[in-house]
Amino acid sequence: MQSGLYVTLSGQISLERHMQAVANNVANINTAGFRAEGSTFESVLSRTGRVPVAFAGSGKAFLSQQAGPLSQTGNPLDLAVRGDAWFAVQTPTGVRYSRDGRLTMTDMGDIVTVTGHSLLDQGGAPLAVDPLGGEIVVAADGTVSQGGNIVGVVGLFQIAGDADLHRAVDGTVAVSANAVAPAEDFVSVGVVQGYVEGSNVSPVIEMTRLIDVQRRFEQAATAASSMENALNQTIRDLGPTS
Repeated sequence: MQSGLYVTLSGQISLERHMQAVANNVANINTAGFRAEGSTFESVLSRTGRVPVAFAGSGKAFLSQQAGPLSQTGNPLDLAVRGDAWFAVQTPTGVRYSRDGRLTMTDMGDIVTVTGHSLLDQGGAPLAVDPLGGEIVVAADGTVSQGGNIVGVVGLFQIAGDADLHRAVDGTVAVSANAVAPAEDFVSVGVVQGYVEGSNVSPVIEMTRLIDVQRRFEQAATAASSMENALNQTIRDLGPTS
């Protein structure tokens, strides 16, 4: 009986974490470059008792690699990634990766994100332009030009498919070591100037998932309550009569 309660409780813990991830996805439907988070679940077999019992594992979070829709803004400093690649930005905690291409230029000509992190070039150095150099043109391969002269290259980086991604500061992602390489094939990968990539969260799918998780959590809570009542009744029935 007690094992059943613990199994149900482990399921509720897993469902609660899943619910938090789905709720966060829904909250970021309109966040540029946002990547939806999903969870994988597994059972954990305990052999400490006479009978093996399978508990619900905590699960592992993963970020969806599906691209979000592109929206035209007309702003020359708005950039979107086409294909399987990422921008690199310098943060206080190290180099992080992002699909949010809403950029601005400082008075010194540094190209930074909306949160103030420096955009990096293909060599991993902060990208800068001439603040008085005129119109900024970004080619599909990331080459940045002003007045017909090349002044830099926007860094595009590809992340290995088996890399461990997790959320980092200001909507960026951190990647396991040695899992990133500069993009070289600009046929399938590139930069689109004057566009911003939106969130890849599907409102319909996420709301459906949220309702499903809520229902399963309620069912688990009902089952736990029933088992607890049955256990209490058994204790009362087996207790002393005097």
